[in-house]
Amino acid sequence: MRSVDEQELRAASLRLALQFALIILGLFIALGVVVYTVVSAGQAESARKVLSDASMVDSVHDAPRNLLVTVVMPDGRDSSPDLPEGLPDESALDRVIAHGGSVSSVVAADGQRYLTETDVRHGKVVQVSYGLAEQEEELSRLVVALVISGLIATVAAGLIGWVLARRSIRPLSDALALQRRFVADAGHELRTPLTLLSTRAQLLRRHVAAGSADADDDEVRSGLDEIVDDSRALTEIVQDLLTAADPRQETEKEGVDLGPLAAAVARSAEGRAADRDLSITVNAEPDAVVTGAPVSLRRMIVALVDNALDHAAASVVLTVSAGRDRVVLTVEDDGPGFSAGVEDRAFERFASARDAQPGDARARHYGLGLALVAEVVSRHRGTVEASNRAAGGAIVTVRLPRRS
Repeated sequence: MRSVDEQELRAASLRLALQFALIILGLFIALGVVVYTVVSAGQAESARKVLSDASMVDSVHDAPRNLLVTVVMPDGRDSSPDLPEGLPDESALDRVIAHGGSVSSVVAADGQRYLTETDVRHGKVVQVSYGLAEQEEELSRLVVALVISGLIATVAAGLIGWVLARRSIRPLSDALALQRRFVADAGHELRTPLTLLSTRAQLLRRHVAAGSADADDDEVRSGLDEIVDDSRALTEIVQDLLTAADPRQETEKEGVDLGPLAAAVARSAEGRAADRDLSITVNAEPDAVVTGAPVSLRRMIVALVDNALDHAAASVVLTVSAGRDRVVLTVEDDGPGFSAGVEDRAFERFASARDAQPGDARARHYGLGLALVAEVVSRHRGTVEASNRAAGGAIVTVRLPRRS
């Protein structure tokens, strides 16, 4: 495997491992929140139960060791020894003394929090406080344990995800590498004969121009020029196909005027149109310039014209118009049009977009032409749609961003 492919494999594996680790981390955080909430609620309930169990305490000497008690009697006040600063809660005592009833509160005293319950018992105002320090320490230990466990689980998930991703992606990476090698090999094998064809055609044209052949034969000259142009176009098309087959490659973009390009494609198709007694008309506005690859855009127009010639009855019309931010190319024919309901899938590979006509072997067409059009349009950030004309026939509309 090449180093570039290995780097892509590592990058893809790392992304999958990171995503897997983040999913595990998210699940662990959600689980931790639930556990913390349940434990915290249980501790609060336990503290309230302790105070509830102490509802009969009305004397400092009867209080359990984990409770702090303050009793206010008509003849004085009695409190648990070593009462921390901040207890008792004087405001709660004053409220119960003045209005009766029961007051529950959480009081901070000497750096700790206490859950207090103040009410009237047997003619005495009793305030019982329960320290929450032990519960808070348990919650702190729980949080630390959850954080450490979460980190360990995230790291382990990342490592496991890395291993599984490497094993899962490698066959796909090998298949893609094989595909790239096939494309590169095919491109190399195609380039060589095309280069030889172009070189021989140019040499033959020079001999004709120098008089070594019948230099007065305009038809021979025209044919040689067409051979040279076609061989150059084939070479460019092969390069464009190789670029399209490998998304890592980018084609150099430049300003392309679709009007002259459409006219050039129409001229090259006049011979085929004449064989079928068809006419090709081009209506183009000036300055219909888009940013793109000339070879790709030419392939797109050639595919549209070929499709229209396959189905036209008498004429094919190419129209290029330029708006403020869009260039619109339409290719119309006066054939049978698209089959009902297939306009949306006309650009799928090997789709049959036209109904078969009796006695016409070309009417039902399975191919790649419109699919290649859709790919080129997508690469140029445009849109394409197919529909039927009101007067009969089909129309394909391509919209591309206009070059500013």
